[in-house]
Formats: sequence, C-alpha cells, structure tokens
Amino acid sequence: MAEIGIAFQTDKPPGRYGELAAAAEGHGFDVVSVFADLLYQPPLPALLEMARATSRVRLGAACLNPYTQHPYEIAGWVAALDAASGGRAYLGLARGTWLEALGIEQRRPLAHLRDAAAIVRALLSGDDRGYQGAAYRLAPGIRLRYERPDRLPPLLLGTWGPRGAALAGEIADEVKVGGSANPAVVPLIRDRVRVGCQAAHRDPGEVKVVVGAVTVVAEDGAAARRRARTEVAKYLAVVAELDPTTELPAGFAGRLRDLVAADEAAAGALIPDEILDRFAFSGTPEHVAALAQRVLDAGAGRVDFGGPHGLTDREGVALLGTKVLPLLQR
Repeated sequence: MAEIGIAFQTDKPPGRYGELAAAAEGHGFDVVSVFADLLYQPPLPALLEMARATSRVRLGAACLNPYTQHPYEIAGWVAALDAASGGRAYLGLARGTWLEALGIEQRRPLAHLRDAAAIVRALLSGDDRGYQGAAYRLAPGIRLRYERPDRLPPLLLGTWGPRGAALAGEIADEVKVGGSANPAVVPLIRDRVRVGCQAAHRDPGEVKVVVGAVTVVAEDGAAARRRARTEVAKYLAVVAELDPTTELPAGFAGRLRDLVAADEAAAGALIPDEILDRFAFSGTPEHVAALAQRVLDAGAGRVDFGGPHGLTDREGVALLGTKVLPLLQR
C-alpha cells in the first residue's frame, strides 16, 4: 500500500512543529518529514518536538547532508530522533545544492553518500569492524558510547541522477525525487534504481520511489496556484534540467532565472498551467488530489506534500487531511 507524507520547512517558531505534526497524524498521514535546506533552522529540534507530539507517524529529515555534517554527527542525530520517537525515525541523505555559497566543494558526491550511509549504519548497529571509504573512514574498534537503536532506521536517498538512483538501488530503502509532481519521472527513476538493484542482487520492489513537491491547496484554487507559481519559480529552472521527460520552451529557463531575483511573483506568472502541474501540487482539493493520484497510479510508493501546503500552514494541513486524503486511492 502506498503512503502519503507531508514535509515542513524549518521556518517556524518553537511549539508550531508539534502542533502541525499532531494535526497531520490525526488526519491520517503516514510520514512527517522536515526539510534540511540551506540557511534554515537545523531539522533536529523540530523533529524532536514532533516526536513528542505524535505516536504513529514515521519521522525524518529530507535530507541530511554529508558535506556539512560528518557521518558520526548524522548517526547521533538519527539515534536521538529514534529514541525520542520510540523507533519511528528514518535516515534521509542527499548531496544538497547551493553549497558553493558556503565555500564547500561537492566533490565525489556518490562516495560521500555511500560512505555516510555505511558509517551511520555501522555506528548504529554496533559493527566495529571499521570502514575504509573514498570520502570517509571509520577505524576498527570504534563504537558509540550510548544506547543504540533497536533496529537500523530505513535509509532514504534524495536524488535525480542515474548514478544516484542506481546507488539507491544498491543500498537504500527509499529514493526521493524532490521538486516534482510529474508522474512520468516514476518509471524513469524505477529504471535507474533497477540498475543498482541488479548489481546488488536485490529485488527492485524493495526500493520505494517517493515523489514530493511544493503544495498549495485552497478552496480558492486560483489563489493557491498563484502562490504555488511564486514558490516553484525559485527552483523550476534547476529541477527542469534534471527531468528529461519535460522540455521547457526555448529561452524560458533563462528568462525565469533573470526575473526571479527581481520579482518572484512576476517570474511565477510566466509558468504555464501544464508546467506548473509537473512541478507542484496546487489548486482546489479536488485538483491537488487528482495530481497526486496520477503520481500514485504511475507506481510511486509515496507522495510527499511539501510546503507551504496552503494559504496558511494550518489551513493547508487541514484541507490536505480532510479533503485531499479521502480522495486518494492507495
């Protein structure tokens, strides 16, 4: 059975995260994620607040970054969340983007992801044989000095590319395609995952494809789509380059990049309806449900509704829970 998740940005005051997570759990969401985007609040405080406010949903960061955090630190974060949530944590890893603003070079991304996953798993499982990777290593005999989780949290890799998806096929439980509401990417990513599964002698069915994007739902569908356009304009040019199933009009990406810096709303107004529906879940509850359903029908194992969710946080979560979820067939 497919899952439905919801993901929150860390731009809220303390106390708001628990309230929103509790509402999402009450409405029937299966997974609650927190973004770990550059220059926003770190996700762990929000996730710990969510863990205290919930009892059923899986929780995790989508995604932690092995360039800005050592795998040892990532293991500690995941262990803390798993303990606080009673075993409901997942581990999300991705290479991230825009790190050049911090002077961080993203060399050997696959090695960083592979080594981070291996070291986190070794530390959380108590495997002290050591690990020698291309980006990170763990000396033999190294063990955590606190209580470890009873089980290894599931691993989610955030990626678009063929090599990243193949790596997910080798080592991950889930692969997330961020910034997309396009059902055509599901079979594409499945084919890429299958390559890694075959190399690792795994059943491709073991790896769930997760598709998530900006979501804005409102009874006023036009207002929801205006806000979604403004949000999507910020990343459309970048994500569209990763999606070989979508071709933007000639020169469109350049015009969008130039305009975003000056006027995000005006940039968003350039996005045609068909393109918007490939990169966001937006509109009335019925339209949002139809967009999500086509992604599920394409074979996604989970749809994640990303922020801002609605014209306000509370309204968006409430409409997704009471009017969108009941329309979805999983």
